Amino acid sequence: MMDLFFQALNLMFIGMGFVFAFLALLVVLTSLMSKIIMHYQPPVVATAPKLSSVQQANAPAQDSDPQLKAAISAAIKQHRARRRS
Repeated sequence: MMDLFFQALNLMFIGMGFVFAFLALLVVLTSLMSKIIMHYQPPVVATAPKLSSVQQANAPAQDSDPQLKAAISAAIKQHRARRRS
């Protein structure tokens, strides 16, 4: 019976060792691949899309709606009050 237990422990450690080795290899290869790609392809700088004059006119102005601001403030106060109780 003890021999079977040691055999099970041995199999468990071998299996966990293979999983650990595979994951470590995966991390190393992914990092290496990332460095190679960054060497040949510099990072792209993301820019915000330009809005046309029609889109700018239709876009809601930030902080200009007092009702929206009041509704958000009330919702935050109600949420905080519920969490305290």
